[in-house]
Amino acid sequence: MSDDLISPAVGIAMCAVSATAIAYSIKKTTFSKEKLPMIGIMGAFIFAAQMVNFAIPGTGSSGHITGGILLAAMIGAFPALLAMSAVLIIQCLFFADGGLLALGCNIFNLGVIPCLIIYPLIFEPLVKKNAALASILAVVAGLQLGAFGVVLQTQISGVTELPFVAFASLMQPIHLAIGLAEGLVTAAVLGLVYGVASTRKVAIAFALIALFTGGVLSQFASERPDGLEWSIEHAE
Repeated sequence: MSDDLISPAVGIAMCAVSATAIAYSIKKTTFSKEKLPMIGIMGAFIFAAQMVNFAIPGTGSSGHITGGILLAAMIGAFPALLAMSAVLIIQCLFFADGGLLALGCNIFNLGVIPCLIIYPLIFEPLVKKNAALASILAVVAGLQLGAFGVVLQTQISGVTELPFVAFASLMQPIHLAIGLAEGLVTAAVLGLVYGVASTRKVAIAFALIALFTGGVLSQFASERPDGLEWSIEHAE
């Protein structure tokens, strides 16, 4: 989300909510010598993956992996929120992606919802029965709630003239398509990871993939507007 969608009151309130979630996650996270490098590597991987927009056929829009469920599955819910928050803060401060006023909203929608809500409620109960189904359902649910969070936060802010029904009716289906694509990717990645016993090998693999994704694949990212931009254009 950009600052243009958010009022100061909503922005400050969501910053307080997200800051509380981050503080609690810091308290619940054990920063051991073994776990800390994996947190950093997975954060770098998600940062790189979010740079690669893929076209959504028949829509004129594009999407990208958000990564909350994948992060939580790899490093745990609370470290995942910390890694996602770091990614979003870096994007905001150094790449002008989002804005300071909207930072709390973005951390909540992309971090708190998937990592602290959807992961324990949907992914964890299902993963031992069917990891692929757990991945797809969790990612879709997380993106649907996150997208609706954007709509609600925009509506409550009242700084735009976006009609609630029109905005929601565009945001939800386009993020359903993005969620299905990300869910399949998440399921495939976790399927490969669960077959590897060595944590060191997994960490090295993700580090190399992050470098390749950021340095090579990002050059082929779709230039179409992402799901939020596309929804705003068509709802106005």
